[in-house]
Amino acid sequence: MFLHELKSPKGSNKHKKPVGRGQGSGSGKTSGRGTKGQKSRAGRAVIHGLEGGQMPLIRRLPKFGFRRKNPTIYQIVNIENLGKFKENDVITPAILKERGLIKSAYKVIKILGAGEIKKPLTIQAHSFSKSAEEKIKQAGGKTEILKKIV
Repeated sequence: MFLHELKSPKGSNKHKKPVGRGQGSGSGKTSGRGTKGQKSRAGRAVIHGLEGGQMPLIRRLPKFGFRRKNPTIYQIVNIENLGKFKENDVITPAILKERGLIKSAYKVIKILGAGEIKKPLTIQAHSFSKSAEEKIKQAGGKTEILKKIV
């Protein structure tokens, strides 16, 4: 393949409609903008949120709540997915990644208590739900909390 053989995919280069080229073109005189007013003028845009003299909606509504800029997003693994492991296995993030239960071994992992577990397992994760921790201990397993990655 050479540079002169490269072509844009079909539909990527959109044809721009010529406006203001006389009445015969179908979009002459006002160039499809209608007549008069702020929206017909060049260089003027209606700023969203401005409502004339009226108090803007964003200022009329009450403010509440807070969202972190970088929230902790857990990779979730349910207990029912750990039933495939053998008795007394040590389950690490690398093993969970290898088995396809999580996307990355380097992100924060939380074990949830959905389902049942019957084998004693040693599970290493950054966080456990209360029900998951109870079920693992009832089955004779252990929970090891890993240090959270910042």
